[in-house]
Amino acid sequence: MGKAQDLQPHVIVKGGEEVNTLEFEKITHQATISQLKDFTWWFRMAMYTLFVLSGQSAAVLLGRLYYNKGGKNLWMATLVQFIGFPILIPYHCILSSKKIALDRNVNQPDALALAFMYLSFGVLLAADSFLYSIGLLYLPVSTFSLICASQLAFNAFFSFCLNAQKFTPCIVNSLVILTISSTLLVFHPNSVNLTGISKEKYTVGVICTVGASAGYGLMFSLTQFSFEKVLKSQTFVTVLEMIIYESLVATCATLVGLFISEEWQGLKREMEEFELGRSSYLLTLICTATAWQTFNIGAIGLIFEVSSLFSNVISASGLPFVPVLAVIFFKENMDGIKVIATVLALWGFASYLYQHYLDDLESKAETKHVKEISMIPLLKEDNF
Repeated sequence: MGKAQDLQPHVIVKGGEEVNTLEFEKITHQATISQLKDFTWWFRMAMYTLFVLSGQSAAVLLGRLYYNKGGKNLWMATLVQFIGFPILIPYHCILSSKKIALDRNVNQPDALALAFMYLSFGVLLAADSFLYSIGLLYLPVSTFSLICASQLAFNAFFSFCLNAQKFTPCIVNSLVILTISSTLLVFHPNSVNLTGISKEKYTVGVICTVGASAGYGLMFSLTQFSFEKVLKSQTFVTVLEMIIYESLVATCATLVGLFISEEWQGLKREMEEFELGRSSYLLTLICTATAWQTFNIGAIGLIFEVSSLFSNVISASGLPFVPVLAVIFFKENMDGIKVIATVLALWGFASYLYQHYLDDLESKAETKHVKEISMIPLLKEDNF
């Protein structure tokens, strides 16, 4: 009898009403799947964040190393920022062959619209990268990295205009704190490089870096807009395609500039005169290209998962740490201002992360409410 009773379907009694076991288990199963999706989402977010922070730091430091040890070619310094995209092609082919992207053929956008989008993004990427190369050439790493985070303010403006970004108190606090952290060293009396760069070149470096930051802020918002309004896809394959196609266009545009400027003729001599040797010259360029691709995957992945503003916040939160690394590798001075900038960056990042924590709690509360409402028809059926 005990075993027979164990085989009887259990019922859940609530206020005298019985709920069918199968339906209850179905809802419980859906809740478990939802929790698993939440975990995988946070895991992807952690990976993308790691890619952004590590790739950005390594790329900036390697770019500075290229200049410090004898590199002078602006077009080459620009080219390595996106020429590493072929390393993503095999992975893209694997995902496509396994048909993970099931919705790629659904509501496929017009080919002409896609071509125009990737062409525009590629040209904008090449122009922004060239301006960044000029800024890194004329500015110390600490000043350069902190000015770069001014793109956060530009991106906030473009996100408000293009992506209908909502600003909560936590987000506003994060933007203000990160902007202060990023611009603090610009007005620091020791921010000017005293190792041979004239005041005029320093000014050009600041202007080019700010201009590139504005361009990247616009590009981040346009990327989010394209995911939502043009591509309308929910797969990682779409992220890879975005990186590959726009990097291909940017590579072609930069190669045209390299040959028109005739700077390619001095590459062999530059390699031979590189202080660390020819092999180190090539290794520096290869590692820089890999680091930038790592950053691109993380940045566009965060845009895809959350928003362009969130991607920019993650990027900006890592920039004040670059001066710390510059102290270690390039013997730059680390004073109180840089320490304060680093602390403010952590504060701003924590504020934005807390807002997403609140959003997650609100989303779970709404889901629970929906599940409770879905139980009402079952209770009514059991009464009959």
